[in-house]
Amino acid sequence: MQRAFWEGRHVLLTGHTGFKGAWMNALLDELGAQVSGLSLPADQEPALSELIARRYPIAGHMADLSHAPAVAAVVEATKPQIVIHMAAQAQVRRSYNDPVRTYASNVMGTLHLLEALRRTTSLEAVLVVTSDKVYLNAEHGRPFAESDPLGGSDPYSASKAACEVLVRSHAESFFAALRVPLATARAGNVIGGGDWSVDRLVPDIYRAAIGREAVRLRYPDARRPWQHVLDCCSGYLLYVEHLARQREADPPSLNFGPRHNSTSSVAELASAMIEALGGEPWARSAEPRMPEKQTLSLNSSLAEATLGWSPRLDLEATIAWTAAWYHNFRRGEAAADLVARQITRYREMAP
Repeated sequence: MQRAFWEGRHVLLTGHTGFKGAWMNALLDELGAQVSGLSLPADQEPALSELIARRYPIAGHMADLSHAPAVAAVVEATKPQIVIHMAAQAQVRRSYNDPVRTYASNVMGTLHLLEALRRTTSLEAVLVVTSDKVYLNAEHGRPFAESDPLGGSDPYSASKAACEVLVRSHAESFFAALRVPLATARAGNVIGGGDWSVDRLVPDIYRAAIGREAVRLRYPDARRPWQHVLDCCSGYLLYVEHLARQREADPPSLNFGPRHNSTSSVAELASAMIEALGGEPWARSAEPRMPEKQTLSLNSSLAEATLGWSPRLDLEATIAWTAAWYHNFRRGEAAADLVARQITRYREMAP
Protein backbone atom coordinates (compact mmCIF):
# COMPACT_ATOMS: atom_id res chain seq x y z
CA MET A 1 0.00 0.00 0.00
CA GLN A 2 1.56 3.25 -1.19
CA ARG A 3 0.96 6.42 0.80
CA ALA A 4 2.04 8.36 -2.28
CA PHE A 5 -1.02 6.99 -4.09
CA TRP A 6 -3.59 7.51 -1.33
CA GLU A 7 -2.51 10.79 0.24
CA GLY A 8 -5.09 13.48 -0.49
CA ARG A 9 -7.28 11.25 -2.67
CA HIS A 10 -11.01 11.55 -2.13
CA VAL A 11 -12.42 8.13 -1.24
CA LEU A 12 -16.07 7.19 -0.84
CA LEU A 13 -16.32 4.19 1.48
CA THR A 14 -19.72 2.55 1.83
CA GLY A 15 -20.43 0.51 4.94
CA HIS A 16 -18.06 2.57 7.07
CA THR A 17 -20.09 1.90 10.23
CA GLY A 18 -19.51 -1.85 10.01
CA PHE A 19 -16.62 -3.86 11.45
CA LYS A 20 -14.62 -4.17 8.22
CA GLY A 21 -15.60 -0.65 7.21
CA ALA A 22 -14.24 0.82 10.44
CA TRP A 23 -10.89 -0.91 9.94
CA MET A 24 -10.81 0.19 6.30
CA ASN A 25 -11.48 3.80 7.28
CA ALA A 26 -8.66 3.67 9.84
CA LEU A 27 -6.27 2.19 7.29
CA LEU A 28 -7.18 4.82 4.68
CA ASP A 29 -6.74 7.58 7.25
CA GLU A 30 -3.28 6.26 8.13
CA LEU A 31 -2.45 6.39 4.41
CA GLY A 32 -3.54 10.05 4.16
CA ALA A 33 -6.76 9.62 2.17
CA GLN A 34 -9.70 12.01 2.48
CA VAL A 35 -12.52 9.63 3.34
CA SER A 36 -16.27 10.12 3.11
CA GLY A 37 -18.70 7.45 4.23
CA LEU A 38 -22.09 6.21 3.09
CA SER A 39 -23.87 3.79 5.38
CA LEU A 40 -26.76 3.01 7.64
CA PRO A 41 -26.20 3.70 11.34
CA ALA A 42 -24.14 1.08 13.13
CA ASP A 43 -26.14 -1.99 14.19
CA GLN A 44 -23.61 -3.14 16.83
CA GLU A 45 -23.22 -2.22 20.48
CA PRO A 46 -20.60 -1.05 21.00
CA ALA A 47 -19.71 0.04 17.45
CA LEU A 48 -16.04 0.13 16.49
CA SER A 49 -16.68 3.00 14.08
CA GLU A 50 -17.94 5.14 16.96
CA LEU A 51 -15.17 4.10 19.37
CA ILE A 52 -12.44 5.21 16.93
CA ALA A 53 -14.23 8.24 15.47
CA ARG A 54 -12.15 10.88 17.26
CA ARG A 55 -8.82 9.46 16.05
CA TYR A 56 -10.13 8.41 12.63
CA PRO A 57 -12.74 11.01 11.65
CA ILE A 58 -14.85 10.48 8.55
CA ALA A 59 -17.35 12.67 6.74
CA GLY A 60 -20.15 10.21 7.31
CA HIS A 61 -23.44 10.31 5.39
CA MET A 62 -26.27 8.18 6.77
CA ALA A 63 -28.35 6.88 3.87
CA ASP A 64 -29.99 3.66 2.73
CA LEU A 65 -28.50 2.30 -0.50
CA SER A 66 -31.94 1.02 -1.50
CA HIS A 67 -33.06 4.68 -1.75
CA ALA A 68 -31.65 5.85 -5.08
CA PRO A 69 -32.12 9.64 -4.62
CA ALA A 70 -30.26 9.58 -1.29
CA VAL A 71 -27.38 7.65 -2.82
CA ALA A 72 -27.16 10.03 -5.75
CA ALA A 73 -27.10 13.02 -3.39
CA VAL A 74 -24.16 11.60 -1.42
CA VAL A 75 -22.19 10.84 -4.58
CA GLU A 76 -22.83 14.35 -5.89
CA ALA A 77 -21.77 15.90 -2.59
CA THR A 78 -18.56 13.86 -2.18
CA LYS A 79 -17.31 13.73 -5.81
CA PRO A 80 -15.08 10.72 -5.11
CA GLN A 81 -11.99 9.69 -7.02
CA ILE A 82 -12.00 6.20 -5.52
CA VAL A 83 -15.04 4.20 -4.40
CA ILE A 84 -14.82 1.12 -2.16
CA HIS A 85 -18.26 -0.41 -1.82
CA MET A 86 -18.44 -2.57 1.32
CA ALA A 87 -22.00 -1.93 2.51
CA ALA A 88 -24.15 -5.04 2.49
CA GLN A 89 -26.54 -7.29 4.33
CA ALA A 90 -23.82 -9.81 5.10
CA GLN A 91 -25.39 -12.59 7.19
CA VAL A 92 -26.64 -15.90 5.82
CA ARG A 93 -29.19 -16.54 8.58
CA ARG A 94 -30.63 -13.03 8.27
CA SER A 95 -31.01 -13.57 4.53
CA TYR A 96 -33.30 -16.55 5.18
CA ASN A 97 -35.44 -14.45 7.52
CA ASP A 98 -35.55 -11.42 5.22
CA PRO A 99 -34.62 -12.28 1.63
CA VAL A 100 -36.30 -9.20 0.18
CA ARG A 101 -34.22 -6.85 2.29
CA THR A 102 -31.10 -8.86 1.45
CA TYR A 103 -31.62 -8.49 -2.30
CA ALA A 104 -32.64 -4.85 -1.91
CA SER A 105 -29.38 -4.08 -0.11
CA ASN A 106 -26.94 -6.25 -1.99
CA VAL A 107 -28.28 -6.01 -5.54
CA MET A 108 -30.45 -2.91 -5.85
CA GLY A 109 -28.22 -0.95 -3.47
CA THR A 110 -25.22 -1.70 -5.66
CA LEU A 111 -27.18 -0.77 -8.77
CA HIS A 112 -28.22 2.59 -7.28
CA LEU A 113 -24.61 3.33 -6.38
CA LEU A 114 -23.26 2.43 -9.82
CA GLU A 115 -25.94 4.46 -11.56
CA ALA A 116 -25.04 7.51 -9.48
CA LEU A 117 -21.32 6.97 -10.16
CA ARG A 118 -21.86 6.91 -13.93
CA ARG A 119 -22.47 10.66 -13.76
CA THR A 120 -19.32 11.37 -11.73
CA THR A 121 -16.41 12.83 -13.71
CA SER A 122 -13.82 12.56 -10.94
CA LEU A 123 -13.73 8.75 -10.77
CA GLU A 124 -10.50 6.79 -11.11
CA ALA A 125 -11.56 3.33 -9.91
CA VAL A 126 -14.47 1.50 -8.25
CA LEU A 127 -14.12 -1.69 -6.20
CA VAL A 128 -17.21 -3.64 -5.16
CA VAL A 129 -16.64 -6.09 -2.32
CA THR A 130 -18.77 -9.22 -2.64
CA SER A 131 -18.04 -12.53 -0.87
CA ASP A 132 -16.27 -15.86 -1.01
CA LYS A 133 -19.78 -17.36 -1.17
CA VAL A 134 -20.48 -16.21 -4.75
CA TYR A 135 -19.33 -19.51 -6.25
CA LEU A 136 -21.55 -22.41 -7.29
CA ASN A 137 -20.56 -24.65 -4.41
CA ALA A 138 -20.88 -28.40 -4.97
CA GLU A 139 -18.60 -28.93 -1.96
CA HIS A 140 -15.97 -30.75 -3.98
CA GLY A 141 -13.24 -29.45 -1.65
CA ARG A 142 -11.22 -27.72 -4.38
CA PRO A 143 -10.35 -24.05 -3.71
CA PHE A 144 -12.43 -21.77 -5.90
CA ALA A 145 -10.68 -19.69 -8.56
CA GLU A 146 -12.04 -16.52 -10.15
CA SER A 147 -12.92 -18.44 -13.34
CA ASP A 148 -15.27 -20.86 -11.53
CA PRO A 149 -19.03 -20.51 -12.16
CA LEU A 150 -21.10 -18.32 -9.86
CA GLY A 151 -24.11 -19.47 -7.89
CA GLY A 152 -25.75 -19.49 -4.49
CA SER A 153 -28.08 -21.77 -2.59
CA ASP A 154 -29.04 -19.40 0.22
CA PRO A 155 -30.43 -15.89 -0.37
CA TYR A 156 -27.25 -14.16 0.81
CA SER A 157 -24.94 -16.12 -1.49
CA ALA A 158 -27.34 -15.74 -4.41
CA SER A 159 -27.62 -11.99 -3.85
CA LYS A 160 -23.85 -11.63 -3.92
CA ALA A 161 -23.55 -13.76 -7.07
CA ALA A 162 -26.22 -11.58 -8.67
CA CYS A 163 -24.22 -8.53 -7.60
CA GLU A 164 -21.19 -9.95 -9.42
CA VAL A 165 -23.20 -10.31 -12.64
CA LEU A 166 -24.56 -6.78 -12.25
CA VAL A 167 -21.09 -5.30 -11.74
CA ARG A 168 -19.63 -7.11 -14.75
CA SER A 169 -22.53 -5.91 -16.92
CA HIS A 170 -22.11 -2.29 -15.83
CA ALA A 171 -18.36 -2.48 -16.23
CA GLU A 172 -18.65 -3.62 -19.83
CA SER A 173 -21.74 -1.60 -20.76
CA PHE A 174 -20.88 1.75 -19.20
CA PHE A 175 -17.68 2.10 -17.18
CA ALA A 176 -15.25 0.77 -19.80
CA ALA A 177 -16.24 3.60 -22.14
CA LEU A 178 -15.54 6.07 -19.33
CA ARG A 179 -12.12 4.45 -18.76
CA VAL A 180 -13.08 3.86 -15.13
CA PRO A 181 -12.16 0.36 -13.95
CA LEU A 182 -14.98 -1.35 -12.06
CA ALA A 183 -14.08 -4.65 -10.40
CA THR A 184 -15.08 -7.01 -7.58
CA ALA A 185 -13.15 -8.44 -4.63
CA ARG A 186 -14.14 -11.77 -3.14
CA ALA A 187 -13.26 -12.58 0.46
CA GLY A 188 -15.01 -13.70 3.56
CA ASN A 189 -14.73 -15.16 7.05
CA VAL A 190 -12.74 -12.13 8.14
CA ILE A 191 -11.95 -11.80 11.84
CA GLY A 192 -10.21 -9.23 14.00
CA GLY A 193 -10.63 -7.07 17.08
CA GLY A 194 -13.60 -4.77 17.47
CA ASP A 195 -16.29 -6.91 15.90
CA TRP A 196 -19.45 -7.02 18.02
CA SER A 197 -21.83 -8.18 15.30
CA VAL A 198 -24.79 -10.31 16.27
CA ASP A 199 -24.72 -13.95 15.18
CA ARG A 200 -21.06 -13.99 14.16
CA LEU A 201 -18.56 -16.51 15.47
CA VAL A 202 -15.75 -14.46 17.07
CA PRO A 203 -18.05 -11.86 18.71
CA ASP A 204 -20.21 -14.71 20.02
CA ILE A 205 -17.10 -16.38 21.47
CA TYR A 206 -16.00 -13.12 23.12
CA ARG A 207 -19.44 -12.48 24.62
CA ALA A 208 -19.62 -16.04 25.92
CA ALA A 209 -16.11 -15.79 27.39
CA ILE A 210 -16.80 -12.64 29.40
CA GLY A 211 -20.13 -14.09 30.50
CA ARG A 212 -18.46 -17.36 31.56
CA GLU A 213 -20.79 -19.30 29.30
CA ALA A 214 -20.26 -21.88 26.55
CA VAL A 215 -20.65 -20.58 23.02
CA ARG A 216 -23.10 -22.68 21.01
CA LEU A 217 -21.89 -23.75 17.54
CA ARG A 218 -24.41 -24.61 14.83
CA TYR A 219 -21.94 -26.15 12.37
CA PRO A 220 -18.73 -27.00 14.26
CA ASP A 221 -17.41 -29.18 11.41
CA ALA A 222 -17.86 -26.56 8.67
CA ARG A 223 -14.56 -25.44 7.13
CA ARG A 224 -13.89 -21.82 6.13
CA PRO A 225 -10.97 -19.69 4.84
CA TRP A 226 -10.39 -17.51 7.92
CA GLN A 227 -8.19 -14.42 7.62
CA HIS A 228 -7.38 -11.25 9.55
CA VAL A 229 -9.20 -8.05 8.63
CA LEU A 230 -5.92 -6.23 7.86
CA ASP A 231 -4.85 -8.89 5.36
CA CYS A 232 -8.21 -8.58 3.65
CA CYS A 233 -8.30 -4.76 3.60
CA SER A 234 -4.70 -4.46 2.45
CA GLY A 235 -5.57 -6.68 -0.50
CA TYR A 236 -8.49 -4.45 -1.43
CA LEU A 237 -6.32 -1.34 -1.35
CA LEU A 238 -3.56 -2.90 -3.44
CA TYR A 239 -6.20 -3.94 -5.96
CA VAL A 240 -7.57 -0.39 -6.15
CA GLU A 241 -4.07 0.99 -6.72
CA HIS A 242 -3.58 -1.51 -9.53
CA LEU A 243 -6.93 -0.70 -11.14
CA ALA A 244 -6.39 3.05 -11.01
CA ARG A 245 -2.94 2.77 -12.57
CA GLN A 246 -4.08 0.36 -15.28
CA ARG A 247 -7.22 2.40 -16.05
CA GLU A 248 -9.01 -0.86 -16.84
CA ALA A 249 -10.59 -3.71 -14.89
CA ASP A 250 -7.90 -6.28 -15.52
CA PRO A 251 -8.43 -8.70 -13.87
CA PRO A 252 -12.14 -7.99 -13.29
CA SER A 253 -12.27 -9.98 -10.03
CA LEU A 254 -9.82 -11.20 -7.41
CA ASN A 255 -10.00 -13.63 -4.50
CA PHE A 256 -8.41 -12.71 -1.18
CA GLY A 257 -7.99 -15.64 1.19
CA PRO A 258 -5.58 -17.19 3.68
CA ARG A 259 -2.16 -18.63 2.92
CA HIS A 260 -1.90 -21.83 0.88
CA ASN A 261 -5.67 -21.84 0.28
CA SER A 262 -5.98 -23.15 3.83
CA THR A 263 -9.16 -23.71 5.81
CA SER A 264 -9.96 -24.56 9.41
CA SER A 265 -13.14 -25.83 10.94
CA VAL A 266 -15.44 -23.70 13.05
CA ALA A 267 -14.63 -25.95 15.99
CA GLU A 268 -10.87 -25.54 15.51
CA LEU A 269 -11.12 -21.76 15.34
CA ALA A 270 -13.50 -21.65 18.30
CA SER A 271 -11.28 -23.85 20.46
CA ALA A 272 -8.19 -21.76 19.74
CA MET A 273 -10.00 -18.48 20.35
CA ILE A 274 -11.60 -19.77 23.57
CA GLU A 275 -8.19 -20.85 24.84
CA ALA A 276 -6.74 -17.43 24.04
CA LEU A 277 -9.62 -15.57 25.71
CA GLY A 278 -10.01 -17.92 28.67
CA GLY A 279 -13.58 -18.99 27.96
CA GLU A 280 -15.60 -22.14 28.58
CA PRO A 281 -15.42 -25.07 26.12
CA TRP A 282 -17.87 -24.74 23.23
CA ALA A 283 -21.05 -26.82 22.91
CA ARG A 284 -23.21 -27.87 19.99
CA SER A 285 -26.28 -25.77 19.37
CA ALA A 286 -29.64 -27.53 19.65
CA GLU A 287 -31.59 -24.82 17.79
CA PRO A 288 -32.97 -25.50 14.30
CA ARG A 289 -30.30 -25.04 11.63
CA MET A 290 -30.80 -23.34 8.30
CA PRO A 291 -28.84 -24.93 5.42
CA GLU A 292 -25.27 -23.70 4.95
CA LYS A 293 -22.45 -25.10 2.83
CA GLN A 294 -19.99 -27.08 4.91
CA THR A 295 -16.83 -26.60 2.86
CA LEU A 296 -15.47 -23.41 1.31
CA SER A 297 -11.93 -22.59 0.20
CA LEU A 298 -10.41 -19.83 -1.95
CA ASN A 299 -7.53 -19.87 -4.41
CA SER A 300 -5.79 -16.48 -4.16
CA SER A 301 -2.92 -17.18 -6.55
CA LEU A 302 -4.18 -14.62 -9.09
CA ALA A 303 -4.01 -11.84 -6.48
CA GLU A 304 -0.47 -12.89 -5.64
CA ALA A 305 0.56 -12.96 -9.31
CA THR A 306 -1.17 -9.67 -10.17
CA LEU A 307 -0.52 -7.59 -7.06
CA GLY A 308 2.26 -9.36 -5.24
CA TRP A 309 -0.24 -9.72 -2.39
CA SER A 310 -0.18 -12.54 0.11
CA PRO A 311 -1.44 -12.68 3.70
CA ARG A 312 1.08 -11.62 6.34
CA LEU A 313 -0.74 -13.39 9.18
CA ASP A 314 -1.31 -17.13 9.33
CA LEU A 315 -4.22 -18.52 11.34
CA GLU A 316 -2.21 -18.74 14.57
CA ALA A 317 -1.17 -15.10 14.30
CA THR A 318 -4.68 -14.05 13.24
CA ILE A 319 -6.15 -15.62 16.37
CA ALA A 320 -3.40 -14.15 18.57
CA TRP A 321 -3.87 -10.62 17.21
CA THR A 322 -7.65 -10.86 17.52
CA ALA A 323 -7.60 -12.24 21.07
CA ALA A 324 -5.02 -9.68 22.16
CA TRP A 325 -7.20 -6.85 20.82
CA TYR A 326 -10.24 -8.00 22.79
CA HIS A 327 -8.19 -8.77 25.90
CA ASN A 328 -6.58 -5.32 25.96
CA PHE A 329 -9.86 -3.59 25.21
CA ARG A 330 -11.48 -5.32 28.18
CA ARG A 331 -8.56 -4.17 30.33
CA GLY A 332 -9.47 -0.58 29.47
CA GLU A 333 -7.28 0.34 26.49
CA ALA A 334 -8.88 2.64 23.94
CA ALA A 335 -10.14 0.94 20.78
CA ALA A 336 -8.51 3.58 18.59
CA ASP A 337 -5.11 2.98 20.18
CA LEU A 338 -5.47 -0.76 19.67
CA VAL A 339 -6.42 -0.30 16.02
CA ALA A 340 -3.57 2.15 15.41
CA ARG A 341 -1.01 -0.10 17.07
CA GLN A 342 -2.01 -3.15 15.04
CA ILE A 343 -2.02 -1.16 11.78
CA THR A 344 1.48 0.11 12.51
CA ARG A 345 2.71 -3.35 13.41
CA TYR A 346 1.11 -4.81 10.29
CA ARG A 347 2.63 -2.23 7.95
CA GLU A 348 6.08 -2.82 9.46
CA MET A 349 5.93 -6.55 8.73
CA ALA A 350 7.78 -7.88 5.71
CA PRO A 351 5.31 -8.71 2.91
